[in-house]
Amino acid sequence: MTTVSLRRSIGDLTFDHVLIQPEEREPSPATVLVFHGMEGRSDAQLAIAERLTQWGYQAIAVDLFGEAVSAGGAQRCAEEMTAFLGDRAALAERLSAVLAALTAVPDVDRDAVAAIGFCFGGLCVLDVARAGHPLRAVVSFHGLLTAPEWAADGPVPARVAVHHGWDDPLAPPEDVVALGQELTARGADWQLHAYGGAKHAFMAPFADQPERGIQYHPVVAERAWRALGDFLDQTF
Repeated sequence: MTTVSLRRSIGDLTFDHVLIQPEEREPSPATVLVFHGMEGRSDAQLAIAERLTQWGYQAIAVDLFGEAVSAGGAQRCAEEMTAFLGDRAALAERLSAVLAALTAVPDVDRDAVAAIGFCFGGLCVLDVARAGHPLRAVVSFHGLLTAPEWAADGPVPARVAVHHGWDDPLAPPEDVVALGQELTARGADWQLHAYGGAKHAFMAPFADQPERGIQYHPVVAERAWRALGDFLDQTF
């Protein structure tokens, strides 16, 4: 693999994105953007990006918070996430700016880009689709599902896949139904995978707070990963 720093500035903030490419690749391989959770740009996110290169894709570990926030540690990252959850319009602006910067990278074919996200990142990729950004596909893993306060209409160009733990207290059944109704009303090509017995963060090996409904589930994680491979294969 080849690892390339894609540090970019937006205004007075610097973002530490990382591009990971397979050693043997097509001249313009499809790109998968990997959106992080509450923890900010992390080694776990880089590990996901590295796994994607085994399928022939290049992947970018996306930094949504910026280096200054990450330097403040877990508490500062949690505060940043909470602020964005309370202001989805500000989150939409950040997502648009980050996407514009990354799809302008010379090694990225802007017509062959997908995005996947975990937890907070799962909500982010759904908001990317809601905003009508022309990605080929988005995939949310144990993400928050509620619609933003800003209104959106018109078609959703990205294909959408949602992987949801049925016992996730952060995304109750009514949110699942509402998302399906929302995407259907906008004519989206969408699919939902709901996993019985799975809680929030079922893909994260470090998740171990079952009393809060947060727990890694290795069997479900493997099922979801295989489904991702099929979905990306169909997309590209």
